[in-house]
Amino acid sequence: MVRHLSASGQKITIAVACGDDDSTLQAVTRALASGFARAIFVGDASVPRAYAPMQDYAELVEFVEPETAEPAAAAALAVRLVREGRAGILMKGLISTDVLLRAVLNKAEGLLPPGQVLTHLAVAQIPGRDRLLFFTDAAVIPYPTAEQRAAQIGYVASVCRKFGIAQPRISLIHCSEHVSEKFPHTLTYAELSRRASEGEWGPAIVDGPLDVRTSIDPVALHIKGIPSPLEGQADALIFPNIEAGNTFYKTITFLTASDVAGTLCGTTCPVILPSRGDSAQDKYFSLAFAAMFNH
Repeated sequence: MVRHLSASGQKITIAVACGDDDSTLQAVTRALASGFARAIFVGDASVPRAYAPMQDYAELVEFVEPETAEPAAAAALAVRLVREGRAGILMKGLISTDVLLRAVLNKAEGLLPPGQVLTHLAVAQIPGRDRLLFFTDAAVIPYPTAEQRAAQIGYVASVCRKFGIAQPRISLIHCSEHVSEKFPHTLTYAELSRRASEGEWGPAIVDGPLDVRTSIDPVALHIKGIPSPLEGQADALIFPNIEAGNTFYKTITFLTASDVAGTLCGTTCPVILPSRGDSAQDKYFSLAFAAMFNH
């Protein structure tokens, strides 16, 4: 991913709202060094201006201070820079997620077009696995409706193709492989699979319900005797709710040392909302992931 971006010679501008924390500064500086980014720091400029490692890339960095020191003013200004075409990625720094999202979701001056579904999409490189694994939603939609889940499938399919996966295999996750009225979301899975087979989201294979193991492990699928067109080789997982998605995200990052990146989808540009616990490396990978949306 990073090699592809660096080799392209293209640079995308990141609007960083309140980029005062060390991990954000490290991530942005690494993106500048990798050759695929420029940056505009929005908010109090004293800390980023003084960040020594970034001095080598001064020609790629701009500082814009809002009229007031309130984080909401920085958020609104960063969003405006995107709307004006001066930036192609919005990144959260040392600012509350709620404050930044209020600016993003502002009906008159935000970044979410009418009718679009806001959701979070992540990608992980898991040790021992020979390819990337995409998954949604770990951060935004508590209990996706059938149509929100359909939008998630569309986003995932599109992003997978940007990563060279011509026909993404997408698994609709549940704790088992059985449809049950006790779990109403499973009742819509067959319909979503049918829509995929009819080409609604382009070349894609969608199946479920499947658990995580049978989605990505052909041996487990075979042992259980489950027929699935995914063949235990899913490229992406659609989780049934935020609890499942967020637990998966935290588990693979903490217990398996997976490299993870994430961004919001549905907005007019990628929006990076890192968790306070995310490392500088995860934030850097999220910047590279977001930049891939423009390639």
